[in-house]
Amino acid sequence: MEILKTPIEGLLVIKPKVYGDSRGYFLESFRLSEFREHGIDFNFVQDNISKSKKGTIRGLHYQIREMAQGKLCQVIYGKVLDVAVDIRFNSPTFGKYYSAILSEDDHSQLWIPPGFAHGFSVLSDEAIFYYKCTQYYSKEHERAIRFDDPQLSISWQIDNPIVSEKDLSAKLLKDIDRDFFYNK
Repeated sequence: MEILKTPIEGLLVIKPKVYGDSRGYFLESFRLSEFREHGIDFNFVQDNISKSKKGTIRGLHYQIREMAQGKLCQVIYGKVLDVAVDIRFNSPTFGKYYSAILSEDDHSQLWIPPGFAHGFSVLSDEAIFYYKCTQYYSKEHERAIRFDDPQLSISWQIDNPIVSEKDLSAKLLKDIDRDFFYNK
């Protein structure tokens, strides 16, 4: 397993070793000891799977206070553009985003710690997106930022996005509460 730093502190790309032959492939997608060596020392408590069609954007979601979530994201089927936005006030990268293509072809994962808003766009005809969470879902603690916030200028790599009403009514980055602070 190869674990790579990104330009935004805390976000990591994980590239598992894939062993393939005529039958298919095998890969180890999670190994606690290796993750701990790279600072991912969280207890995962919930796994989520979503299936979406091409052009769908989900996000940018996050949870606050004691229900803040870290997410280990991967694609089981298809291809997505996975996006994490730094929402840690006082961070040198506050309001910046990092995006990565996650697909069934290379099996890469993105580790998104608490303090980031998360979303993805579906680039293939369909995608099955799988992620492990460090905290349970809590409607009361759920927050969102507009996917099309002009301050973020995220290139989602799709035209005519399909977005839920809930995500369309999300706040702009400039209007979110100061729920996360950068601690170095």
